[in-house]
Amino acid sequence: LPIPPSPPIRVAPAPHAMLRKVVLAGLAATAVDAFTAPTGFFGTRQAPAAKINSVKPVSARTQRVNGAASLRAAEATKNKLPASVKPGVVTGQALVDLLKYAKENNFAIPGVNIVGSNSINACMEAAAKYGGPIMVTFSKGGGQFIAGKSLPNKNDEASIAGCIAGALHVRAVAKQYGIPVVLHTDHCQKAWLPWIDGLMAANEDYYKTHGEPLFSSHMLDLSEEPLEENVEICKKYLERMAKCNVLLEMELGVTGGEEDGVDNTGVDSARLYTQPEEVWYTYQELSKVPNGHFTIAASFGNVHGVYAPGNVDLKPVILHNTQKYISEKLGGKDKKPVNFVFHGGSGSSLEDIRYAIEAGVIKMNIDTDTQWAFWDGVRGYEAKYHDYLQGQIGNPEGATKPNKKYYDPRMMLRAGEEAMAKRLIQAAEDLNCVNVL
Repeated sequence: LPIPPSPPIRVAPAPHAMLRKVVLAGLAATAVDAFTAPTGFFGTRQAPAAKINSVKPVSARTQRVNGAASLRAAEATKNKLPASVKPGVVTGQALVDLLKYAKENNFAIPGVNIVGSNSINACMEAAAKYGGPIMVTFSKGGGQFIAGKSLPNKNDEASIAGCIAGALHVRAVAKQYGIPVVLHTDHCQKAWLPWIDGLMAANEDYYKTHGEPLFSSHMLDLSEEPLEENVEICKKYLERMAKCNVLLEMELGVTGGEEDGVDNTGVDSARLYTQPEEVWYTYQELSKVPNGHFTIAASFGNVHGVYAPGNVDLKPVILHNTQKYISEKLGGKDKKPVNFVFHGGSGSSLEDIRYAIEAGVIKMNIDTDTQWAFWDGVRGYEAKYHDYLQGQIGNPEGATKPNKKYYDPRMMLRAGEEAMAKRLIQAAEDLNCVNVL
């Protein structure tokens, strides 16, 4: 692909005050290095790139918490990565070992919603740079988008096909990035269970041939159902998953806000906070499944999306109290028996993130912030090359000059990938997930 020459400097003013805080620093290289792989890209860890957004000022308590957590993480990660965890897609016992390693070393894995190969590749590029694992997450809507929005989605056929196609793409290239990748699917409510049924059929077929499932894990979100029904259905699916080494993620309580067709914006705020007794009941029931492995998304005020300060009241102390409650029930030897996951991570404070990790959170979901970052990268590219993107012929260098090298879709998409990857490096820093391999 021809490399666009640097045009006369012309940065279009952002149309809105919010857009003035763009990631132009991250796009300074622009198209000149758009297709140049960073030094040591495959499998060689580098110092994290500069953050796109600066971290908000934190309190003295936060500084103490963060300092202590970072020190413990630095000391703990001197431990050797489990031998079962290798570059490429991680499943079965290797996944269990990886999650245990994360909890013991006080870090959490970024779980990122993707919508196509560009966002998938941005995830793995970021992980290769920050030196840690990544969880590539497919939603039902994301799978449909990958298959093609023009396709009918009767019986979730397009959503199933798109998720499988995306998973096969990851499997084809993940080892090249030199990092462990977890293949996961996001919220599946009761009405969407046929989608998971289709993916489980794919797992079972893949297992017969390769001795491992296609996906690493699936999430069932039956939090709108009564607790007993939620756990009963999850237990039934875990019994099926355990036979081909798929891990289950399930949800207790409700994550507020709206994401990819799941709208909980009007939910009673009391349902945003899970009680320790609910987690203990769930833990007991799911632990009865032979070879069953699971994580729990226990709500502690989580909300999808990013909102103005004061609109979200996270209480990660709920996770600490729950671990203490269940640990005592089990005899007190294991102080953090539950593997928790953190939903609605976008926009969360560094203090809440680190405090949640101390309570046994081993994965945090990110979607809204990475969507914004990808768009901001594309927007920045258009602003820089605006006068070269108004027609196929003619630009500031001359009325007959061609513009193909500027409007090639790979150029703006690469700018989006770079910006998304940089935002994920920031997320990895927040999650203590840097240089942990």
